[in-house]
Amino acid sequence: MIRPLILLGTFSLAAAGPLPTMTPDRPATFVAPTDRDPAELREVMIPMRDGVKLHTVIIIPKGISNAPIIFVRTPYGASEAAEKAAFHPDGPAYCGIQPVTDGYICVIQDVRGKYGSEGDYVMTRPLRGPINDTATDHATDSHDSVAWMVTNIKETNGKVGLTGGSYVGYTTLMGTIDAHPAVKVAVAISPMVDGWIGDDWLHNGAFRLNSYDFVGTQTSVAGEGDAPRRVARDDYTEFLEAGSANSYAKGRFGGQLPFAVKLAEHPAYDSWWQGQAVDKLLAARLMTVPLMLVTSQWDQEDIYGGQAVWKALKDRAEAAGKLFLVMGPWHHNQMIRKGAELGPLKYPTDTSLEFRRTWLKPFFDHYLKGAPVPAQPRVLAYETGPDVWRKLAAWPLSCATGCASASQPWYLGADGKLGPDRATARTVVSYVSDPAKPVPYVKRPVDFADGAAWSPWLLSDQRFVSDRTDVLSFTSPVLTDPVHIAGQTIANLIAATTGSDGDFVVKLIDVYPDVTPDRPEMGGYQLGIAMDIFRGRYRESFSDPKPIKAGKPLAYRIALPHADHVFLPGHRIMVQVQSSWFPLYDRNPQNFVPNIFNAKPADYKAATISVEVGGAQQSSIELPVVR
Repeated sequence: MIRPLILLGTFSLAAAGPLPTMTPDRPATFVAPTDRDPAELREVMIPMRDGVKLHTVIIIPKGISNAPIIFVRTPYGASEAAEKAAFHPDGPAYCGIQPVTDGYICVIQDVRGKYGSEGDYVMTRPLRGPINDTATDHATDSHDSVAWMVTNIKETNGKVGLTGGSYVGYTTLMGTIDAHPAVKVAVAISPMVDGWIGDDWLHNGAFRLNSYDFVGTQTSVAGEGDAPRRVARDDYTEFLEAGSANSYAKGRFGGQLPFAVKLAEHPAYDSWWQGQAVDKLLAARLMTVPLMLVTSQWDQEDIYGGQAVWKALKDRAEAAGKLFLVMGPWHHNQMIRKGAELGPLKYPTDTSLEFRRTWLKPFFDHYLKGAPVPAQPRVLAYETGPDVWRKLAAWPLSCATGCASASQPWYLGADGKLGPDRATARTVVSYVSDPAKPVPYVKRPVDFADGAAWSPWLLSDQRFVSDRTDVLSFTSPVLTDPVHIAGQTIANLIAATTGSDGDFVVKLIDVYPDVTPDRPEMGGYQLGIAMDIFRGRYRESFSDPKPIKAGKPLAYRIALPHADHVFLPGHRIMVQVQSSWFPLYDRNPQNFVPNIFNAKPADYKAATISVEVGGAQQSSIELPVVR
């Protein structure tokens, strides 16, 4: 046998020469070379009229001159946003456009009291007046910042556009009030407008429990704080065991966060809420800045605000040629991200990129660079079903000429039927709503921190609750012709309860055929088109809640979010009715108490809900059908 030769030996350190002296590998200071950077970032502190200085990051593309400014005011951290906007052009379009490639200066600023800015942070700082006795607000801060920029940024042409989404859409709208003359245009994306009626905090009086996550991250520290720590894996269990909304807040915040306290102190639509409603603020003033409102059909956070501002301003004389509406097939703020799909929906193009390139950039270029008037229609809406953009003359009127939109009643009938024909004989269907077993808003376990689940939840397959005994489902026959809705669906429920309070959730659903050869996974899918909740105590007045008279059928008129959708042949139309949507919305005790935020465990009681589905008071939905 031949054995392998094994060489044994020793290695001498000396043979390699003397070792260098031990030195640290981290220099005392490090400055990254910037010669290859496509833009320069300048950080400045801009003084406001009251002496407070706001941290601001200016993105100056290399070699740019005589350029317009896009101005963004954020509570989410200007430095990180500016870094992504300047150096990651494939990421979110924080500036609406890509500053480096599109030839714009982009300025991103921390609102007062957040991140690097001085001053006190107020969640949605009201306009100067009855509920803000200071000399400053978002309007003045925007004005003062623009005045500084057009004087101190030598590369600018002196024209400024305002933009941003969500909270930043709110600051964009506020910046149009008493705007500096250099502000030539504004684009508000998914703006937060009225937190009580239908944006972040409540919907028609029902409180969104995941609002407390936002309160924690925004108000606990100057930078990004932490959401309340959850113990249970399922947020459904976590909030159910906590009891009322305020019990949860007190347990997680200990009364330390003022905005959480304010929420509990203002359960009804009082002057505090009304004084912050941006649509009301804008309606009381002359419109001076051209404004594009960008809304999303499945906006899970601020689905109300853009449409509310449009409604408040669209018929005013000065709005002609200045006010524009866009409605895209997106979730909240998806316009600044990728838009080729949403939940189960797949689009033929990246709708977000298509909108930004085809309509948004030419819109900015016209007002800020003097480019030709763009082919921007007054209303641009994405029609889901056929999946095409439509240029419209008005909204909710669905086309420029030759057709109109009119409400068409479809009646909730016995045996779960839905259709345009009224039943003459009085019929009632009932269910028991038990606060101890509320209807979940998505499949359990619920995790509010899961952004991938949160963004498309409005498109969740509603079959997961269809067989619950506390959910009523009404379904049309299979459609032989398309049904196109373009506007706001209104639910007219005639219902009685054995309790003295109660909630009503109404869902308009597109039911896919049982067999869909092109996409088998969509067979029988129940796709939410428009859904919302209404708190019964506000049936007569949002500001003056009253008990419901037990056992008496009463009318509840519930406005659902706007939609532009075609129910295709072979599909069916469904309406679902229920009385809880948990833990997205707090539970109604179904027993009238002065303030539901402070309800005690003994206040929560089961109730029988009876809905009229035949006779003189037959419940219905008004579909904005295009004829």
